[in-house]
Amino acid sequence: MIRMHYFCYGRVQGVGFRYRASRLARSLRMTGYVRNLDDGSVEMELQGREVEIAMFFKSLNADSYIRIDRTESRRMEVDPDERGFSVR
Repeated sequence: MIRMHYFCYGRVQGVGFRYRASRLARSLRMTGYVRNLDDGSVEMELQGREVEIAMFFKSLNADSYIRIDRTESRRMEVDPDERGFSVR
C-alpha cells in the first residue's frame, strides 16, 4: 500500500476529470481525493497498491477529453484510517 500526492497539468478542468477520477478510484478501491486548483491544474492524493495507481492513470489517459501533459508527484505516508475517495 502506498499514498501519492499529484499535481496534474494539461486539459484537466472542464472535461470531467474529477468525476472520472472519482469513479476510477472507487472502482479500484483506492482512497484519497481530487480537487481543482485556481491555476487550472488538478491536485490528487491516491492511496492504494502501485498496480492500481498505474491502472488508474492508464484509464484516465485513455479518456478522449482529458489530456495530462505533465504530473508532479511525491510519496506520502499512508493514512490507515482513510475510508473512501472524495471530490473536493
